[in-house]
Amino acid sequence: MIKNSIFCLICCSIIIISCKEKPVIKPRGYFKIDLPKHEYQVFNEDGYPYSFEYPTYAKVTRDTSFFGEATENPWWINIDFPSLRGKIYCSYKEIGKYKLDSLLRHSFKLSDAHSSKASSKEDSLISTANNAHGMLFQLGGNVATANQFFVTDSSKHFLRGALYFDASPNEDSLKVVNDFLLQDMRHLISTLKWK
Repeated sequence: MIKNSIFCLICCSIIIISCKEKPVIKPRGYFKIDLPKHEYQVFNEDGYPYSFEYPTYAKVTRDTSFFGEATENPWWINIDFPSLRGKIYCSYKEIGKYKLDSLLRHSFKLSDAHSSKASSKEDSLISTANNAHGMLFQLGGNVATANQFFVTDSSKHFLRGALYFDASPNEDSLKVVNDFLLQDMRHLISTLKWK
C-alpha cells in the first residue's frame, strides 16, 4: 500500500511537472496610440495680438493663472490635446514692457533647465514669411518638455511655447506623440501672424 501511494505520488508529480510550459521572457510593450489626421483651424480671437492655425483635435483655452497667481496679461493661452494628454503652454509678452535680450535669455534659460535630464539637444532657427523669427528646441531623453519654441518680430511681440504631457517623462513611450505634436507645433509657428 505504501509502495502504491509512493508510486501514485511520483506519477502525479511527473504529470504536473511535465505539463508546465517553459517561461518565455516577453519584451516590454506600450499601448498603441491611434493618432488623428493632421487637420487645422484658425485661432483669430478679437483682442489677441496674434493669430495662427491649430489642430482640429485640440482646443485653445485662456490661461488665467501662473503658479497660483494671475497671468501678467490676458493673452496667455494653452493649446490642449485631450485625447493625447498633452498641452502647449503659450506665454505672450510685449517688447517694450520687457527688453528683448532679457526675454531671449530667459527662453534659453528655461530650455537649459531641462538639459540636465536630456540625452541630446537640437536647436533650430525659425524664420517665417509672416515676420516670426526665433528658435525651436528639441530635447531627447526623459525630460518634462521635449519640444519648446519662442518667436518674435523683434520690435513688439514675443511668444513662447512648451509642450508638456500629463504623464511621467518617458522618452520611449512619448516619442511617437512628441514627434506627432512637433509637426503641429511647426505648423502653428509657420502660420503665426502678428496683429
